[in-house]
Amino acid sequence: MKRPVLKVSIGWIFAIFCTLSLAQQDFPMKPLRMVVPYPPGASTDSLGRIVSQKISASMGQPVVVDNKGGASGNIGSDYVAKSPADGYTLMVGTDATHTANMYLTAAPTFHPIKDFTALTQAVANPIVLVVHPGIPAKNLSELIAFGKQRPDQLSYGSSGTGSPHHLAGELLKQFTGMPFVHVAYKGGAPAVSDLMGGQIPMVFASLITVLPHIKSGKLKAIGFTQTTRYPGLPQVPTFSETLPGFEMNSWLGFFAPAKLPPAVTKRLHAELVKALRDPDITAKLDTMGLGVVANTSEEFSEQVRKEFEQRGKLIQQAGIKPE
Repeated sequence: MKRPVLKVSIGWIFAIFCTLSLAQQDFPMKPLRMVVPYPPGASTDSLGRIVSQKISASMGQPVVVDNKGGASGNIGSDYVAKSPADGYTLMVGTDATHTANMYLTAAPTFHPIKDFTALTQAVANPIVLVVHPGIPAKNLSELIAFGKQRPDQLSYGSSGTGSPHHLAGELLKQFTGMPFVHVAYKGGAPAVSDLMGGQIPMVFASLITVLPHIKSGKLKAIGFTQTTRYPGLPQVPTFSETLPGFEMNSWLGFFAPAKLPPAVTKRLHAELVKALRDPDITAKLDTMGLGVVANTSEEFSEQVRKEFEQRGKLIQQAGIKPE
């Protein structure tokens, strides 16, 4: 009497397996949701909309951009972390949402590595140190020398406490021993506005925020915190050229909930990379100061893991407390 039951059970398991496999092969069969954990108008929003439009046409399904801003990106990230792992919910994540935020939040509701599938780093979002034209320094060495002569005059602005811009300043303090004073702003734009008005001597900012002012000569670019020069400003060196080992990256990338089926992960990665490498999209992002990366899921996952650990140590050493 037991054997027929066993046969039926195996049959049901086989049927379910086939159904799931077929569903993955036919993916997608309904509209997708692209969560942007920041308000409209941010670089994450621009990237999400540009890429969503492209993969929608390629995959034959609408891709709805859903802005879920708030709590420094944590609200939207938490939503995606708790969504079904079926490939229909994606997000534009950043080095803030997936490396630093967990250390800056008193009661985190998700884990940036365990609760997500890293699909691909979309773009590098270069951080550049810009100074007021009145600062008599053309490069990092001259700025350090100037700071040693006037240690009370070199405060720096950032987009907020715990942001990659703030952490870049803290890393510079560690490398040089200089007593740079941090001034936190509610976003990069107000920091740059005060810099241009002479209220603050220098600011660590995303290139996308200051590129027009650098090109017009209203601000001086001292250096980039990533290890490679930005092709659009080849004359501006990296910090690592003066301070070997200095590196502070900022990026935007695509994530899905954890435990995404391999076939769905492969399809989504292929579609996202194809969209990012489209010449028109690459050119559009480049004019914004965002350099396309489009690496593998494995490379991106390892990068997130590595930087998650690095940011945690830096935040602890800087004495930045969670809120």
